[in-house]
Amino acid sequence: MNRDLTAHLSPLLAALLLAGCSMIPTYERPAAPVPQVFPLAADTPEQRSAADTDWRAFVQNPQLRTLIERALANNRDLRVATLNIERVRAQYQIQRANQFPTINAAASGNRQPDGNGGIQSSYSVGLAMSAWEIDFFGRLGALKEAALAEYLASEQARNAAQTSLIAAVASSWLSLQANEALLAITRQTLASREDSLRLTKLRFDNGATSALDLRQAESLAATARAAFAQQQRARALDANALNLLVGDSVPAELLQVAEGDAALLADVPAGLPSDLLTRRADILQAEQALIAANANIGAARAAFFPRISLTASVGTASSELSGLFKDGSWGFTLSPQALLPIFDAGRNRAGLEAAEATRDIAIAQYEKAIQTAFREVADALAGRATLADQLQALRDQVTAETDRLRLAELRYRSGVASFLDVLDAQRSLFAAQQAEAQTRLALQQNRVALYAALGGGWQE
Repeated sequence: MNRDLTAHLSPLLAALLLAGCSMIPTYERPAAPVPQVFPLAADTPEQRSAADTDWRAFVQNPQLRTLIERALANNRDLRVATLNIERVRAQYQIQRANQFPTINAAASGNRQPDGNGGIQSSYSVGLAMSAWEIDFFGRLGALKEAALAEYLASEQARNAAQTSLIAAVASSWLSLQANEALLAITRQTLASREDSLRLTKLRFDNGATSALDLRQAESLAATARAAFAQQQRARALDANALNLLVGDSVPAELLQVAEGDAALLADVPAGLPSDLLTRRADILQAEQALIAANANIGAARAAFFPRISLTASVGTASSELSGLFKDGSWGFTLSPQALLPIFDAGRNRAGLEAAEATRDIAIAQYEKAIQTAFREVADALAGRATLADQLQALRDQVTAETDRLRLAELRYRSGVASFLDVLDAQRSLFAAQQAEAQTRLALQQNRVALYAALGGGWQE
């Protein structure tokens, strides 16, 4: 019996050995449609890439590190991206399982009249293999490769989400620090202008100054009150944004204001544009989507060829339950089938054209991802090249405006200058202090943007 079974299965084994023919086009990574070097990049190629810098080494402030750790644990968008990996992984396992036969245990029993007043019985027990497609032309293999690429793309999507989350938490926290500084500047300015208003009103009541000076002082005090309310609102909005990003209420101690210009973030080298192709998660995601589209072309091509399937069963049958599993009751069936498309009203041709168009779209999206990444890095490098000089110039301006206000107040008390000179100096100093704080924020946020644009933040 075993010899007969082997003889019948030999053609099947031969078909399995021939199976695995792939019609997937050979994949070639498209050339990067960007220059070979970044503009304004002073780094040498030998420097370590920013993508190799762990985010814990990049973020040097302990409060911000704690916030990012909490966000990585609790942020709902990142959690969805992580769970999506599990969903796509299961889909890949389904496609992989389609390459293997499905074997079920089967048992049946039947009793019916035999036409002579008696009862005819039949019983069977065995194993049954449902129609199993032998992947002779690689259709199932192509679908499995596409599913694998989609799974890898979902992993890169999660990595890209982590990079974006780290950058968003850092930028929001830095914005909160800037608003705290602006709030302190505004509070100090408001107190100074209210003191000036009280003094001006007293001088006006005694006939020592004009109504114009009084109205100017009132206007500046009102402007400071409006700015103070605006900064309070901006700080509250930043705190709300952090709560959403972290996924929980942020303790007050983690919102501590950094003192002065203490180093919050490490500097990162730019490297070369070619580094982005293997280090930036969203580019890797786009490439995996391209690989999946390329594999689907193989499945569409295989649809033009015969689809070979096999149905088989082995077991025991008897007219009595007691006769099951006895010698002579065993048997098997083997039913191969081949279906060759002859007329499908152009369905297979349209499927192939759709797969090829999808591949061309994926190429364009991949190239766009590279161009977008290059532009983001170039923008951040432009900021790095100019923001430090801008900040230093604004610091010099604040120093000059502070001294100007001191001199204007001195001249006003001496009766040499009008009160309008004092009010103008106050207004200019407040604007310069605001610009300095905002530029300091832009410098720090630019460093975060450069780190994220270079693909940092997701490597373990």
